[in-house]
Amino acid sequence: MVVSSDILTNPKGGIKEKMKNFRRSKKALSPVVASIILIAVTVAVSIAVAVWMGALSVGFMQTEQLSITNVQFSTGTDQVISVNVTNTGTNAITITTVTVTPIPSTAPTVAYPTGFTPGTSTLPANTIGSITLTVTGTSGLYTNGGSYKVTILTSKGNTFSYTAVAA
Repeated sequence: MVVSSDILTNPKGGIKEKMKNFRRSKKALSPVVASIILIAVTVAVSIAVAVWMGALSVGFMQTEQLSITNVQFSTGTDQVISVNVTNTGTNAITITTVTVTPIPSTAPTVAYPTGFTPGTSTLPANTIGSITLTVTGTSGLYTNGGSYKVTILTSKGNTFSYTAVAA
């Protein structure tokens, strides 16, 4: 390849003119880069604010969280089921319905604790409680070795389930 001396000496079409054009085009990129950086900073700040607001709102919301820790069945003339529960949420839980369903499901048996009126039994936050279900005059309703699903429905519509084996 032969380099003409005309390119090096001619200022209009030479390297000096090309360098000037290159510098001008480089300056033109500066506003584009600045805009991209501003948009990126804006998005990052908005994400940080959203995370911060989400963390604040979780503290103000009260949650229901109930753990059924144990279920005991006792047979006899009256069928008695003791359900041990722990409220690990930040809000008191009002129990509206307790359902005991055989597995495999044939027909659900809904029973309420003795002296229990649906919607009036509450368990304060961070406490342990026990629910005693009594079905009177129905011997043989629950059989030893049978699996049963205990479901508790709260006034806020949350359901908490536990599967137990009658012994």
